Amino acid sequence: MMPGGVRTLIDRRNFMKAAGLPFLATLAPRSLFALERTDAVFASAFRGADGGYGIATVSEAGQIIDRVTLPARAHGMAVSRVSGTVVAFARRPGTFFMALDPVGGREPTVVHTPENRHFYGHGQFSPDGTILYASENDFDGNRGVIGLYDARDSFRRIGEYDAHGIGTHDMTVSDDGTMIVIANGGIETHPDFGRTKLNVDRMEPSLVLLDAATGHLVQKHTMPQKLQQLSTRHVDLDGDGRIWFACQYEGPRNDLPPLVGYFSKGEDVTFMDLPEETTLRLANYVGAIAVNRKAGIVGLTSPNGNSAVELDAKTGQVISETTVRDAAGVAPSAKSVTVSSYDGLFETTRSNVAWDQHIVRISR
Repeated sequence: MMPGGVRTLIDRRNFMKAAGLPFLATLAPRSLFALERTDAVFASAFRGADGGYGIATVSEAGQIIDRVTLPARAHGMAVSRVSGTVVAFARRPGTFFMALDPVGGREPTVVHTPENRHFYGHGQFSPDGTILYASENDFDGNRGVIGLYDARDSFRRIGEYDAHGIGTHDMTVSDDGTMIVIANGGIETHPDFGRTKLNVDRMEPSLVLLDAATGHLVQKHTMPQKLQQLSTRHVDLDGDGRIWFACQYEGPRNDLPPLVGYFSKGEDVTFMDLPEETTLRLANYVGAIAVNRKAGIVGLTSPNGNSAVELDAKTGQVISETTVRDAAGVAPSAKSVTVSSYDGLFETTRSNVAWDQHIVRISR
């Protein structure tokens, strides 16, 4: 048990126990075989061969265990440490998220944004599982917000916090639940123009810390003028509480800006001075980042560079670089990180789906 009675993510054996015979009975023999032999269970959004979208639970080896249909394409996900509920957020400029029970005990819940908002594809639960935070666009006001949803009341929207930036993309919550961490990509969009970036010449990327109880601004790091086109997109926390962030560069292709860094509350941003060949491999675009706290590894993927990179979380040194065509999601595995791809590869298994850009681990 975690402090305060909050339990950690369930292991595979307890996952199967929680699922119960009715859920297990619905699985095909191949899926049940995979579930019985995996030490971890993951979830990821996908596009099927028929063009439809869904969420799949996946074994450590990448075998699909179960699928749930989605009304449209999803992007990132959040998982409650308390209830095990998984939430899939629509890809920008989508207006829905789906909350589902990965062991099949409850019917999925679909929630929509207010008329003048859309999701940015990411969110996170509070550590006690009571609040779901979601990154959203107030497109009429040209500002990012964090929507607050009551997880105890069918995810009723109960308010919002100003994200103090635009293009609010990924976000997470500190382990003690007191602080919200936000990556404001700095890119202006409007649903009338689809996914078109409207201000590449005047971007305002930033990294923000909010007080989770009040929404008050605690800290804001704006990218320096020379890195104005460095969109701060994804974040994760390491075992020391440092906030790692990954970026996507919207400037000239022959530039080699820093793409990864970290900071802590009360401290300035530190960019990783990666070897030039590693920066070239990442092709100015880090699509996802994940920290394996136990192993002390930071995993990065770049679909543009067809690569996956592992860094030492203590030193920032490159541990490994692997060619992965259309590399997409990354999540902590038993010893390092698990990587997926847009062309159906998940760890060592290839399926007839296109995995989306993010993976969440739902059991240990």
